[in-house]
Amino acid sequence: MEIGLLFPGQGSQHIGMGRELFEAYRLARETYEDADRILGYSISDISFNGPEETLRETRNTQPALFVHSVAAFRVISELDLEFSIAAGHSLGEYSALAAAGALEFADALRLVRRRGELMHEAGLKRPGSMAAILGLSQEEVQKLCNEASKIGVVQPANLNSPSQVVISGELAAVEVAVELAQEHGAKRAVMLPVSGAFHSPLMESASVALSEMLAKTTINRANFPIVANYTALPVREPEEIRESLARQVLGAVRWEQSLRRMLSTGVEHFLEVGPGNVLKGLMRSVDKDAIVLSASTPGDIVGLVALLARR
Repeated sequence: MEIGLLFPGQGSQHIGMGRELFEAYRLARETYEDADRILGYSISDISFNGPEETLRETRNTQPALFVHSVAAFRVISELDLEFSIAAGHSLGEYSALAAAGALEFADALRLVRRRGELMHEAGLKRPGSMAAILGLSQEEVQKLCNEASKIGVVQPANLNSPSQVVISGELAAVEVAVELAQEHGAKRAVMLPVSGAFHSPLMESASVALSEMLAKTTINRANFPIVANYTALPVREPEEIRESLARQVLGAVRWEQSLRRMLSTGVEHFLEVGPGNVLKGLMRSVDKDAIVLSASTPGDIVGLVALLARR
């Protein structure tokens, strides 16, 4: 049974994530211990104990999610599974690349930490916001953004599903787009509590600095294809990986297209490797027959073992 891997991004975090894995599996414990040493502070303590406002800071959220996903992946890698393709939502793309061997754990963790810092700093330099639009097509949301762009920068940032799009840009323009969405019959159009206009041109300074760091980072050929957020196309070679990561913070996360790309390979079983089940819900909106199993707790791992025994 070939498996597709899905790695979550910001928004899936919660206090206590990873604690059960840490306590149950040596590989998970070693992953957290290595991460604490590499970072020079206890990301394990922030993940397990919070407080919430500390975990919610982008510079902590991103490494916390990354370490949890890698710890879970290392545990399931000891099972009799074959991984054929992967994708990660925004920050999750780094988790996917680490799982595929394209990035070494320490290098990826430093990149993720710096990425979070740079995105936070970019949000201070060029303040912006994001909003979720539900119930309108991607084409309709693009039209709203085109109209609101007369006020300022705003564009689709996360193309999550046929009827869920997150937009990003300057506050006034995002607010106008939300008003237009409500006028055009959106089921919901809500501002999001974020610290910046992620995946928009307002992240230009973060992209430039991240590109410089990526240029100095060793990237290996991936063991299996990773569907890049920026293009929704599979990448494996070091230079195309480097370019896609640099462009990712500026451009939209083409998640629906990424899922369809993975499904087109014939994979029917997926693992959501990391906290929550946001990606399972998004997959259901794209293909209700695709099977997505969680892989973030010891209970999930036991379930996978039982599934393998029935093959």
